Amino acid sequence: MDTGLITTLIVVGVVVVVLVVIGIWLWVSHKSLVALQGRVDSAWSEIAEHLQQRAELIPTIVDTVRGYASHEQSVFSAVTTARSETLAAGDAVAASTAEGHMQKALKSVFAVAEHYPQLQSSQAFLELQSQLVATEDKIQSARRHYNGGVRELNTKVKSFPTSTFAKRRGVGPAPFFETAEPAAIAEPPRVQF
Repeated sequence: MDTGLITTLIVVGVVVVVLVVIGIWLWVSHKSLVALQGRVDSAWSEIAEHLQQRAELIPTIVDTVRGYASHEQSVFSAVTTARSETLAAGDAVAASTAEGHMQKALKSVFAVAEHYPQLQSSQAFLELQSQLVATEDKIQSARRHYNGGVRELNTKVKSFPTSTFAKRRGVGPAPFFETAEPAAIAEPPRVQF
């Protein structure tokens, strides 16, 4: 066999192998970006679900406290506003802002409740407190899960050579679910008396 033909076949073979490896890398990168984006979207859905559960619980808490402290209208108004803001938040950035406001408002409601021993001993109020604590714990857990997925996605999107591929696919960094006041969401509001 001719050495020129063998050399040409080797070069063509190497080019084909390189193209196959690049194709496999692009396919794997695409699948991993899609999977990470799906994980982040799923985690966000979980956060939104728990925020919705808390939003449904808040009017009952406010009504219960209002029965004992009807003169605290500014506190109840702040909670209602924070609840509306939370429900209107469509993404992590808006929800982060709303979360800080919600935590402040909830702390105010429970600070008011501390002044009413009859309210603190009410079985209905104690049950609402328990439900709120459970919901807050779920929100914190979902937030950690979401932020972990965002961290992984953002690292992959910003790392070369995946960054060039991600830009072409329209995948960019996702926002973290944070707040301007990290201490506000560091732990659920203390509702035990």
